[in-house]
Amino acid sequence: MLPNAWDVASAAMPADAGFAAIGTTSLGVAATAGIPDAAGLARAETPAVAARVVRLGPPVTVDVEGGFSEDPGEVADLVVRLAKLGVAGVDVEDGRPGGVLASRSHQCAVIAAIRSRAPGVFVNARTDAHWLGGRPDPAAALDRIRAYADAGADGAFVPGPADDAGIAEVAAATPLPVNVLFDPARHTVDRLAGSAPAPHCCGRRWARRSARRRRSGAGSRCGEPVRGAGADGRYAGVPRGPGDAHRVPPQQDLAISCQLCCPELYKEVSPCSSTPWADSAGKE
Repeated sequence: MLPNAWDVASAAMPADAGFAAIGTTSLGVAATAGIPDAAGLARAETPAVAARVVRLGPPVTVDVEGGFSEDPGEVADLVVRLAKLGVAGVDVEDGRPGGVLASRSHQCAVIAAIRSRAPGVFVNARTDAHWLGGRPDPAAALDRIRAYADAGADGAFVPGPADDAGIAEVAAATPLPVNVLFDPARHTVDRLAGSAPAPHCCGRRWARRSARRRRSGAGSRCGEPVRGAGADGRYAGVPRGPGDAHRVPPQQDLAISCQLCCPELYKEVSPCSSTPWADSAGKE
């Protein structure tokens, strides 16, 4: 499991629980700064958060959206800066503002530039072909992760496929370790490990859930509707980019996987037998 955090407090909990690594979520970082996610506006905030989170100890991988630039050299400059801060990896996506995908060749150039300039950084190449472009395109997603591997990526992150067959198809298409979004309504850690032996990412759901809980001011059991959210389960107070309606389908948003705010689920997926707050399951 790769828990995703957006500040030191949200990263300290999984670090204390014994998770082997921590990721940052671009939505959480952007929302904390009051700017939209996936709009390329968090170039300053992203390394600032990373610089604080790396002090906790576990390896940190940073969500850099599309790299905050269309110039591969400038994206590589950012990753070099993150490497100097002590970051172990980056997650770089082919989604772009407006709900479109970067061309495959351009994204390959971005990945190749990062690999050349920051050879010690783990490059997790994300494709949003399931979410963007007007309709889910599993074949394009597979084509892209193969190309990204050839360009120098170390891992593939493919949000979108949720059933076992779809995840297994992605894992079979590439020799790279595969990231998927963990959905407790559909997945268990053991079953995912059997179909795709790689990290399972909690993604932005921690940040969305936390925002909802603050907004509602009331407790909610995992999987139940949260007061303060809209009819589709979204919390309107979290800024979103213009393509975000496609990036996070409502049914995925409603499937809560926020261990941070659901201690009983956090205990289930934690690598430790217990957590410092396991006895407070169901409490704030």
